[in-house]
Amino acid sequence: MSQKQILIIDDDKDLSFIIAEMLESYGYGVTCAENSEKAFALLSENTYHLILLDINLPDTTGFELCKNLRRVSTVPVIFASARTSETDRITGFDIGGDDYLPKPYSMKELLSRVNALIRRTYGFSEEKIVSFGNVTVNITARTVTKNGESVPISLREFDLLAYLCEHKNTAVPKEKLLSEVWGAFSAVEPSTLTVHIRWLREKLEESPAEPQFIKTVYKVGYMLEVRE
Repeated sequence: MSQKQILIIDDDKDLSFIIAEMLESYGYGVTCAENSEKAFALLSENTYHLILLDINLPDTTGFELCKNLRRVSTVPVIFASARTSETDRITGFDIGGDDYLPKPYSMKELLSRVNALIRRTYGFSEEKIVSFGNVTVNITARTVTKNGESVPISLREFDLLAYLCEHKNTAVPKEKLLSEVWGAFSAVEPSTLTVHIRWLREKLEESPAEPQFIKTVYKVGYMLEVRE
């Protein structure tokens, strides 16, 4: 599937940067606009699959922008705003918004809503599923089950597990895991990786102290061993 493009329209540049970085780490292409003028200039020259739209913009409101947009486009729109009254939410839906996310919100919730709206609009991609022992990891749906029961897992834990799944039976250096999962420019200590590996073993292994699947590779890093 080709990369889905997202346009963030918000005058809070710092927040837009954080959101863009997160979405890009999950495979989306992201462009940011701080006002409606720049947004429409971008929309006239590019195709976007989803718009994340603030209501309070410096040169108009997100409601007005969405109204104008709906005259020419059906691109999915998620309103994200500190304006949380029932009237504002209803207005957002009535003028063509597809979802309404009140600020402040977690990055995890935002990602979940973006993924859900992309799936509803453009369909599912082929599922990527990896199973080992009594554990099943659905990378596409971002779910983990053990003995058929859902396993509660954090965003970062899943990212780490998914990376190991995608490189199963391969020794992955610690430096590579830190770079790919936490970001190339993150200041995360190697001990953070060790802790997340321990948490995954505690949740997924029958005997965390003697793991069958999430193995330590001496002087290298870690490997998910899957017998196929």
